[in-house]
Amino acid sequence: MPKFLEKLVGAKKPEVEEYAELDIGQYEEILEEEPAEMYVRVAQLTTLNELPELKKEVYDGNIVMIDISLIKSDKSTSERAVRDLKQVAADVHGDIAGIGDNQIIVTPMGVRIDRTKVVGREW
Repeated sequence: MPKFLEKLVGAKKPEVEEYAELDIGQYEEILEEEPAEMYVRVAQLTTLNELPELKKEVYDGNIVMIDISLIKSDKSTSERAVRDLKQVAADVHGDIAGIGDNQIIVTPMGVRIDRTKVVGREW
C-alpha cells in the first residue's frame, strides 16, 4: 500500500486468526463472599448416589446444571436420574430442561427456562 494511502486509511491490520483459545480464568473476578438468595451450582452426575445432594440443592432454592454424559451409556440409570430430577422440579414448582445431549438444568420456584435460543441482534 502506498504511504499516502496508509496515512489516509491507517496502517495495515494484522492478520486475525480464525480461532483463538481463550483462558476464561483471566476474566473471572473473585468477589468478596456475600451470601446470595440463590446460587447456580454446576455438577457432574456419575452415579445415582449423587442424586440426593443435587436434589437438596434444588429444594434449597438453587439452580443446578448437571452434566449427565458419564451415565448416558446406562439407559436405565440415566432415565431414573432424569425422572427423579423431573419430580424435584415438579415438587418445587420449578422447571427442568435439557441443554444439548449431555446437560440438564433444574430450577427452583420462580425461575423458568426459556427454550428459545438467544441469537445476535442487529442494533
